[in-house]
Amino acid sequence: MTTSLQAQLELGCAALGLELTAAQSEQLLAYLDLLLKWNSAYNLTAVRAPVQMVTRHLLDSLALAPHLRGERLIDVGTGAGLPGIPLAILFPERSFSLLGSNGKKTRFLFQVKTALRLDSMQIHHARVESFQPPERYDAVLSRAFASLADMVAGCRHLLAPSGCFLAMKGTYPTQELAALDPQCRVEAVHALAIPGLDEERHLVEMTIQHNGVAA
Repeated sequence: MTTSLQAQLELGCAALGLELTAAQSEQLLAYLDLLLKWNSAYNLTAVRAPVQMVTRHLLDSLALAPHLRGERLIDVGTGAGLPGIPLAILFPERSFSLLGSNGKKTRFLFQVKTALRLDSMQIHHARVESFQPPERYDAVLSRAFASLADMVAGCRHLLAPSGCFLAMKGTYPTQELAALDPQCRVEAVHALAIPGLDEERHLVEMTIQHNGVAA
């Protein structure tokens, strides 16, 4: 099974234009293995089949790679570590913070960090509104965390000057875009093609404007 999952992962990454080292491929599959082992006790994901996990968790997260900005990034409402863990594996030179309020899930994240030796990844167990980082982030990521307006309102204190929000969505979020505060500027809405997934995916890139200047 591992060999077929590895082939699926590597073919999917090739379709996304990403090159994995052998060590990265091994780490991604080790993360998947931990997800499978802990899922029954910790209710981490509704996706149970490993083949579907490669598509819906690993490749879905890695599709963000070409759109990432900066060196310090935070995954808000990370849950089981998506998209933060796959991206931290792909970009070990960057610093990723994973923020979640569910104690069981953050315990799982600490286990993954330790087992996979992801030294550039930090785990934070807190609600987003009460989390005050020592330094703000170049990018705030979310995957089905909240509406766009709620994400911007709840997470803007995390964003550094010239930083951006990157929100993963399914179908094109027409209504959510219309409900955004005028200070929020939509820089782009990227259509993502996830190998093996016949569903729409979009990535919304936003910045905050102050007096017409991004901040």
